[in-house]
Amino acid sequence: MTAENIPHPLRAPGAPTPSGGAGYGGAVPDGPLDPRTAPVPRYGSGSLADLLPSVAAGLGVPGLAAGLRLPPADRACVFLVDGMGWEALRAHPDEAPFLTSLLAGSTAGTGEPITSGFPSTTATSLASVGTGRVPGEHGLPGYTALDPATGALMNQLRWQPWTEPHVWQPYPTVFQQAAAAGVEVCQVTAPHFEHTPLTKIALSGGTFLGRLSAEDRMDLAAERLAAADRTLVYTYYAELDGNGHRHGMDSDAWRGQLMYVDRLAQRLAEQLPPRSALYVTADHGMVDIPQGPEARIDFDEDWELSAGVAQLGGEGRMRHVYAVPGAAGDVHAVWREVLAEQAWVATREEAVDLGWFGPGVEPRVRGRIGDVIAAMRDDVAVVATRREPKESELIGMHGSATSAEQLVPLLEVRT
Repeated sequence: MTAENIPHPLRAPGAPTPSGGAGYGGAVPDGPLDPRTAPVPRYGSGSLADLLPSVAAGLGVPGLAAGLRLPPADRACVFLVDGMGWEALRAHPDEAPFLTSLLAGSTAGTGEPITSGFPSTTATSLASVGTGRVPGEHGLPGYTALDPATGALMNQLRWQPWTEPHVWQPYPTVFQQAAAAGVEVCQVTAPHFEHTPLTKIALSGGTFLGRLSAEDRMDLAAERLAAADRTLVYTYYAELDGNGHRHGMDSDAWRGQLMYVDRLAQRLAEQLPPRSALYVTADHGMVDIPQGPEARIDFDEDWELSAGVAQLGGEGRMRHVYAVPGAAGDVHAVWREVLAEQAWVATREEAVDLGWFGPGVEPRVRGRIGDVIAAMRDDVAVVATRREPKESELIGMHGSATSAEQLVPLLEVRT
């Protein structure tokens, strides 16, 4: 199956046709990009927020809507690989022969990917996976976002500065709901994740089992699947994303990690007990950003972009821009002019109305979203070398609405 004939679930009406990478093909209209042409995740029918509710509904957990049409199974395992985008996986069949063999059956046999959510970043995606809710509901709208109560930027991956987790994200997880319904629930991941705030608000429920070795996690996940008649197991692998950030996807380090992920998935699949379904998915994809000032626009050195800005949130590929009082209109106009044909630049009201963060945004979440949102279309990033020195040095980045970042696999093995 080629890139040309795979259905594309991430396209707004009237949007240009994706080229298969971070940018878009076809003629580029003169003037700034229209935010109405930005692809919108398939909330409610084919996004990460729909995965666990659909799986749990198949296990008989009441009160959950099945947005994805997945055949029920008595035992279900979700293996989430951080940073394994659909397009990157399809581009590396030699490195991932086992996973490639499952592509045609992705998303219940349709051969399609599902979408992440907006923005396409780990904290947002894990919250969507674990709660079954869109970003506008669970309230983690990016890597960093403003806390309106304090005026400080909140890093929602590292949870800095400290914020009461269940005030920031008050909804129960799907794991908790499944455990309350009598399903044997277990998370099998690295030990250091056990007590993190992100785990508490997104992935808690049932039993947590920490293992350092990824092979041990696969073996234990299969063992826990067989522990009861109805089981739900979640396991996670982070190093593919880390190597993409540090070395880029066009590197031996990244390709080696993908080969390792392929072996892990096959190891788990070969141990599935009867009446099981294994789902292999990801939280987002990634793009490599070239070096140099043309591709890396430095907010800290750009007087136009920084004028009138009180706080710069998000990350290089998707920026929340918080204006000083009274300056939001001017900031929007400048960002739209400077980024022009390279990014979709929207006001908060436009982004909310267009459904970027989901069908609705709750009042407690609205102020966390930037006065201006800039989502990169081309292979560029708005970095901040003084404010974010480490993040600004990354080669692989993600967060925006492009197909390379948004599309993720939903691969399936059943016994």
